[in-house]
Amino acid sequence: MDVLELLPRLHLLRFPVGQAYLWRDGDELSLIDAGPIGSGRAIARAVTALGRAPGDVRRIVLTHFHEDHAGGAAEFAALSGAEVLAHERDAPFVLGERPGPPARFEEWELPVHAEAARHLPAGEPERPRHVTALSDGAVLGFGGGARVLHVPGHTDGSIAVFLPDEGVLFTGDTVAASPADGTVMPGVFNLDRPRLMGSLRRLTALDAEVACFGHGRPVVGGASAALRGAAAEGGPSTG
Repeated sequence: MDVLELLPRLHLLRFPVGQAYLWRDGDELSLIDAGPIGSGRAIARAVTALGRAPGDVRRIVLTHFHEDHAGGAAEFAALSGAEVLAHERDAPFVLGERPGPPARFEEWELPVHAEAARHLPAGEPERPRHVTALSDGAVLGFGGGARVLHVPGHTDGSIAVFLPDEGVLFTGDTVAASPADGTVMPGVFNLDRPRLMGSLRRLTALDAEVACFGHGRPVVGGASAALRGAAAEGGPSTG
C-alpha cells in the first residue's frame, strides 16, 4: 500500500484496487473508506508510520458498501476502536444483513471490471459489529464540520463528504480519474448511471478545491472546474 501526502492534514492510502484517505484534526484522525478485505493491518501500519496510533482514528466513513471500499472496515475498527459510519441505504450491506445489489455493467465496462476483480482478495470480509447510519445533510465532527451528501447512482446509498471550511471533497465512486491520463470522469460500474449523473451535477455546485476519488489521482487545486467538465462530457460512450 502506498501512502501519499496530498495536504499537510490529508493523506491518500492507495491499495491494489481503490484507495482511502486519512484526515487529521489535531490529535484526532478520520478515515474515509477502508480498502478491500485484509486492509486493516496495512492501514494500522500506515497510521503508525505517520507517527500516530491506530486508536487516534475515531471514525471510518464509508462512501458505499462495495468491498474495495468497505472490505477492511471491520478489521481496522477492531484494531482501532473507530466508529464505522455509512449511509442508511448501504448500512445493511456493510453489516452483511443481506447482499447488496450488483452493478449494471455497460458493455465497455465488462473487461475493465474483470481486470480489477483479479486484484481483489478472495473470501468474505469481516463485518463490523455496528454501523452508524447516516442521512443526507448530516454533519460529522471532523474537518470543521464535514457535510454528508447523499449521491445515489453508483449504489443507492453512496455518499460524498464535503469539508466546506477546507474546500475538500471526498466523492467515493460517484467520480473517478482515468488511470491513463488523469481525466476526471463519472464513476463506473454503477447501479443506475442516469441517477449517478444527477448526483455528479449536485457535486459541481460545491466550492471544492480538492477532490478525492475512490479510484484515480485526486485533483489538488481547481476541483470544481474539473467536476463541471466531467459532468459536461459525461464520460466514456455508453456504446
